[in-house]
Amino acid sequence: MGGTTTISVGSDGVAIITILNPPVNSLSLDVLNSLKESFDQALQRDDVKAIVVTGAKGKFSGGFDINAFGGVHDGKAMSTGPASKPGYVSIDILSDTVEAARKPSVAAIDGLALGGGLEVAMGCHARIATSTAQLGLPELQLGIIPGFGGTQRLPRLVGLPKALEMMLVSCYLFNPPGDELLDTARRWALDILERRRPWVASLYRTDKLEPLGEAREILNFARAQARRQAPNMQHPQVCIDVIEEGIEYNEFQVLLKSDTCKSLVHIFFAQRGTTKVPGVTDRGLKPRRISKVAILGGGLMGSGIATALLLSGYQVVLKEVNEKFLEGGLGRIKANLTSSVKKGKLSQEKFEKTLSRLKGVLDYESFKDVDMVIEAVIENVSLKQQIFSDLEKYCSPHCILASNTSTIDLNLIGEKTKSHDRIIGAHFFSPAHIMPLLEIVRTEKTSPQVIVDLLDVGKKIRKTPVVVGNCTGFAVNRMFFPYTQSALLLVERGADIYKIDRAITKFGMPMGPFRLCDLVGFGVAIATGSQFVENFPERTYRSMLIPLMQEDKRAGETTRKGFYVYNDKRKASPDPELKKYIEKAREMAGVSVDPKVGGALIQLAKLSDKEIIEMVLFPVVNEACRVYAEGIAVKAADLDIAGVMGMGFPPYRGGIMFWGDSIGSKYICGKLEEWSKMYGDFFKPCGYLAERAALGAPLSTGGADEAKAKSRL
Repeated sequence: MGGTTTISVGSDGVAIITILNPPVNSLSLDVLNSLKESFDQALQRDDVKAIVVTGAKGKFSGGFDINAFGGVHDGKAMSTGPASKPGYVSIDILSDTVEAARKPSVAAIDGLALGGGLEVAMGCHARIATSTAQLGLPELQLGIIPGFGGTQRLPRLVGLPKALEMMLVSCYLFNPPGDELLDTARRWALDILERRRPWVASLYRTDKLEPLGEAREILNFARAQARRQAPNMQHPQVCIDVIEEGIEYNEFQVLLKSDTCKSLVHIFFAQRGTTKVPGVTDRGLKPRRISKVAILGGGLMGSGIATALLLSGYQVVLKEVNEKFLEGGLGRIKANLTSSVKKGKLSQEKFEKTLSRLKGVLDYESFKDVDMVIEAVIENVSLKQQIFSDLEKYCSPHCILASNTSTIDLNLIGEKTKSHDRIIGAHFFSPAHIMPLLEIVRTEKTSPQVIVDLLDVGKKIRKTPVVVGNCTGFAVNRMFFPYTQSALLLVERGADIYKIDRAITKFGMPMGPFRLCDLVGFGVAIATGSQFVENFPERTYRSMLIPLMQEDKRAGETTRKGFYVYNDKRKASPDPELKKYIEKAREMAGVSVDPKVGGALIQLAKLSDKEIIEMVLFPVVNEACRVYAEGIAVKAADLDIAGVMGMGFPPYRGGIMFWGDSIGSKYICGKLEEWSKMYGDFFKPCGYLAERAALGAPLSTGGADEAKAKSRL
């Protein structure tokens, strides 16, 4: 796997051992064996009095190489073990070599010291770090626990509460300022030696540990918190048990091969792979400098996008149609920034400086020198067409023309322009300054340079960009339009709204389809839903439930009444009045749930949680297969990360396509065929899914190599 360590000895008798494995000095079998060899050499040399361990180029170590985890999942032997055997990394390197060394060692930490990197530092006899160093054990983000003694050493060094926080929520420990890192570390190592007193290995320290009774209370509280915050995941509970019982190695091995670890490692790599776009990022194009961005529309989306750009140093021009709307948009942006100040993320001085980069306007005069425009008005085709026609007149020929539309085909939006090569979708998710995904939508005519430019903007505003093809709904909304429609179908055939939402949230979605409808508002739901009904009439379900409720001025959370009722604090509660709307919708749909009349339909009133999850989410898998087969996404992994970051699909299930593969194409296709015979073409499996099922093959590999995907696009 590569990587090594180097050793140099100064005139003061201090050996500097440097971890060298760019870009983040990750640990591997080679690095750890080299670390042992360097330590053995330092211990054997008479001219070495003490040892300092550090990392090359301003990074101590970013932790164990995650590529090795993929090897384990593919059946390869790379793992940790208690003894040195072929293909294994020995955890004894830390305890038997580093910690047991008869010469004192100090870890000099700059930059990252994460996971196994921090565990190496904790194996040394002392640690010193710069003010910019980041120390943490984020292994739980990958479905595992620390495997090199971290669960035992960290509580002994920082106390149980801080150690639990660093492991369970993967927070980082930041140190007070320290200058001249290596010189200070050298002096400290010699000071430990010259004091001639036994230095205590971190594994045996007790001074930071709480008394037994207090420690148990802290651990039990942490268990309750973990159960509430991560009810579907076992590894946080395992981590707490390991801290208490000291059985780290065995549990690490079990978790390393778990489905949760496989899913989270898949998401880790999927996220890092989104910026590689065949035919675009492999051309050697460099992103152009974008410093000034105009936003059209100051509503929730427009103000959120403006906030994200301002926080990352861009100049922003916000345009609205009148003073009232402009004042509202500027107020929302200021409120977003004020919230960051209150949370301690933004100083008052930085707040003023950030706000000074914002300008509000009512005309296009200030658009002459902007580098990019992002249109964020309501989902109205004719309005957007007029705006893009105007932009072509007022903006420079090099200005990027982007739309934040969530569903409308970009070719339709740019129909009345001649600038098709610079039209692109910049689809943010609400709230735009918080949600991590940026869906970049390209048409057949979008310039690769424009895509590269927007990828760079996405990176700078700390979003995960996913490049997708152009169609109604693009990738995320296209995949998930059956999410609400299938739930509505179930309700009109006997299922309970609140039971559906409970089952879906128990599965791991942040909210069920009906709570989500209330949040986005019925107006948005109807506007986006109509796009799918119009473009995919053969496989959409037309429910009258939402229009019936909207007639009575129920429009979701903003009106305090939707599928739920909301109090002053926006807390949702079930609404008994909903029954009359459901009965009317069933009547209009010609559906009876009377046991004497309904026949098979009444069975939907008795659906189990598993059946609800399948009937709501298998149509999403089906549509994701269509999106993939059509080449809207280059990689199935792009759809996985888009669903996780755009819709909150649980990352520990690996994304919608990965989850589908974990269940099996044959099973999913069989269920959809069964339901389509009972309830119509809404459930009919697409050709791609049927093909994969017939072959017994994974959903994410059929014709999905990048070369073929590139040709499709």
